[in-house]
Amino acid sequence: MTALEPSDAAVAAEAAPPAPPAPPLAVDPGGDGILGRAHRALSIGIICVVLLIAFEATAVGTAMPVAARELRGVSLYAFAFSAYFTTSLFAMVLSGQWADRSGPLRPLVTGITAFAVGLLLSGTAGAMWLFIAGRAVQGLGGGLVIVALYVVVSRAYSERLRPAIMAAFAASWVIPSVVGPLASGTVTEHLGWRWVFIGIPVLVVLPLATALPAIRQMAAGPAQPADHAVPVPAFDRRRIRLALAISLGAGLLQYAGQDLNWWSLLPGAAGAALIVPAVLGLLPPGTYRAARGMPSVVLLRGVAAGSFIAAESFVPLMLVTQRGLSPTLAGLSLAVGGATWALGSYIQSRPRMEPHRERLLMGGMALVAASIAAAPSVLIEWVPVWVVGVAWAVGCLGMGAVIASTSVLLLKLSPPEEAGTNSAALQISDGLSNVLLLAAGGAAFAALGGGAVGAHDLTSADASHPAAFAAVFLPMAAVALAGVWVATRVRTR
Repeated sequence: MTALEPSDAAVAAEAAPPAPPAPPLAVDPGGDGILGRAHRALSIGIICVVLLIAFEATAVGTAMPVAARELRGVSLYAFAFSAYFTTSLFAMVLSGQWADRSGPLRPLVTGITAFAVGLLLSGTAGAMWLFIAGRAVQGLGGGLVIVALYVVVSRAYSERLRPAIMAAFAASWVIPSVVGPLASGTVTEHLGWRWVFIGIPVLVVLPLATALPAIRQMAAGPAQPADHAVPVPAFDRRRIRLALAISLGAGLLQYAGQDLNWWSLLPGAAGAALIVPAVLGLLPPGTYRAARGMPSVVLLRGVAAGSFIAAESFVPLMLVTQRGLSPTLAGLSLAVGGATWALGSYIQSRPRMEPHRERLLMGGMALVAASIAAAPSVLIEWVPVWVVGVAWAVGCLGMGAVIASTSVLLLKLSPPEEAGTNSAALQISDGLSNVLLLAAGGAAFAALGGGAVGAHDLTSADASHPAAFAAVFLPMAAVALAGVWVATRVRTR
């Protein structure tokens, strides 16, 4: 990716007169909706891209265990996930810089290409290290795409339409969350796990062909700064170096979390030493103390995503080991959450909710905290297992409102020339909080007797101690509850 950094000639060229301004951004001709004539092709194209990415995310987890077993790489199983995450963190920052400087078209096309190449590399891998390398390339693509899509939304959709397109993005996850694991399992069983990876790149071609002309027309080129005297930003090499540091640090922390022993403290300490200054440099100033406005929006995104995803990762395991459900039934218990997540996102998109967005965020975080706290009640034998499904549906309702609202607020608070950088900060907060809270929850889980869940007989009731699950869910509920206070600070006075 060093080829993307400006050469000396390119740096000198920054002093030259600026290029003609891009077409007017975020227009709303005729008051049409996101499927009106002006936005129809763009909306359908980018929603389909999100739909296929969502399907890949939900399907790959089903095929991954079979792939690891056939490639004789079960011991490296966790790195197939962490490789995607660590490279995507770097790509998010790169995409934000790239999109602010030259528009979202190139990072979007490059990201989708890398995403497809990574899928093909993993799908054709003959060894586990090649499979992990494919996942790393896929992470680069995913990080480029997600930030570029946010910039497309900021450029091509007016403030009135942004809640609706964010709700459409959330709705795009409903069908994949229900159908993805089932379809992936069927393909893996009858055709082989490789086709789960190889088949998706072909499906991306049509939506990309639909969206690209509209993106070129409505969102290409560098943004026209709010202050016309401000030049188009150049690549910030310091931020690129910090992005590399945060990716490497996250990888070291995940490596340290794989095995609880004294030697793990060394990579863990090195990872923390890299991450702390990188986070301070990449997130808006004041994020760590919930300063009003943009910093609190970015912090709230991390609090919500990290606490909920860290808790959700242990729900199927708890149902299998403590209540004897099959893995399929345990996974299906969370399926209804996809629909309620979309419902929460739809609720925040209604125009009447705009004056009450802060209260909506507070209520959403309260629902998330309540759902996480209620989930471990099934550790009590007489509590029916369907309580988890109901609790998680309520939590997903809150998450749908919170995740979409933080995206809307971020774009509202971002000047056009900073939409990419701020979107990258939002995604970094989201992703980094996932790995940090998962690592903390996993350490607490293992310390209180959860390590036995690695046994082959996952259906045995004594595979892990119930207190190990409580040590995960209750602290995550407390983190989510703190998010209620953070939500009160998202608006400036």
